[in-house]
Amino acid sequence: QLQAYGGGLVQAGGSLRLSCVASGRTIRNLAMGWIRQAPGKEREFVAAISFSGSSTYYADSVKGRFTISRDNAKDTVYLQMNSLKPEDTAVYYCAADIGPFYSEIVRLRGSWGQGTQVTVSS
Repeated sequence: QLQAYGGGLVQAGGSLRLSCVASGRTIRNLAMGWIRQAPGKEREFVAAISFSGSSTYYADSVKGRFTISRDNAKDTVYLQMNSLKPEDTAVYYCAADIGPFYSEIVRLRGSWGQGTQVTVSS
């Protein structure tokens, strides 16, 4: 099971750090990522990281502002979000790929758990 934490209300320009903890399974051999869904919109890929953490990939809309990382010893994935914008408002979901690289997550496939709400006010 994947559980995302760390969402909240922040002003534009602020920062938040999301965490995703895996329980009942290990994710250290899987690529991981973040997907978000804003009200009335389709799910959108945000960021992904390979199983070892050596490779990352970002949506153009967050590149340079968001950083994905992982701690395999803790089966935890993070998303550091800086310079937040109102358009970043969404429910953020942590997702697990089916293998060590993020071929599925970037296509909005894989498995994910409960999300966390991020609201950015202008």
